[in-house]
Amino acid sequence: MAINTEKNSYTVIFAVVMVVVVGSLLAFLASGLKPKVDENQRFEKQQNILYAMGVNDNEGEGSVSFVPTSDVESEFSKYIKEQLVIEGSEAKEKQDAYLIDMKKQLSTIKSGGNAELPLLIGEKDGKEYYIIPLYGKGLWDAIWGFMSVDENMVVQGVFFDHKGETPGLGANINQRFFMDDFEGESIMDGNRYAGIAVAKGNNDPLNQNKDDNEVDALAGATITGDGVSAMIKDALKLYKPYLETVRKK
Repeated sequence: MAINTEKNSYTVIFAVVMVVVVGSLLAFLASGLKPKVDENQRFEKQQNILYAMGVNDNEGEGSVSFVPTSDVESEFSKYIKEQLVIEGSEAKEKQDAYLIDMKKQLSTIKSGGNAELPLLIGEKDGKEYYIIPLYGKGLWDAIWGFMSVDENMVVQGVFFDHKGETPGLGANINQRFFMDDFEGESIMDGNRYAGIAVAKGNNDPLNQNKDDNEVDALAGATITGDGVSAMIKDALKLYKPYLETVRKK
């Protein structure tokens, strides 16, 4: 008996079967690929953290070059000495604290819950680095990164990235010429945690003044720059009690 392909019922049944088959296939592929996706996300986060403390493959003034994925786990273990969760001025060790999702933790704080705030301590050339995760809002979507400071609250390096900032403008927060300006800047103004402002017209385009709590803004990206400034200040509000214990060592 021939199937009448002109009937509406045939179209509906065919569509349902295709949805089930394709959906099942996609679910199977997603499940099979999840371990690899998780691994790549882990490697990327390790690369970003190491970059913020100056462990990278950069040469000259070129592009951003991370530690290769083939080496990143061993380098991460070599340079990251402690992984902590901060509660006020107290800190406790937590395995894989660097994998904590800052977006979720900030949401928890906004809803009045108790959050886990990750902080990492690295060591390079006999010097300690306190690496703070950052998360905020740019012009179009989320921005995030890591900032490392020494015991004097001087920035040793940063890494920033974004989800959907404007190419050639706000998207440049992950470029060397912007991120390098933060190195050597203090997050303190006397005893006040001032952060670092991405300032338009700060009269220091070469970034030679490291005591002004400012870096030069990105052309045409005022809102993204303001987002970076706010992201740093918001993080310092959360981590200040613990950072005070570092300063008093």
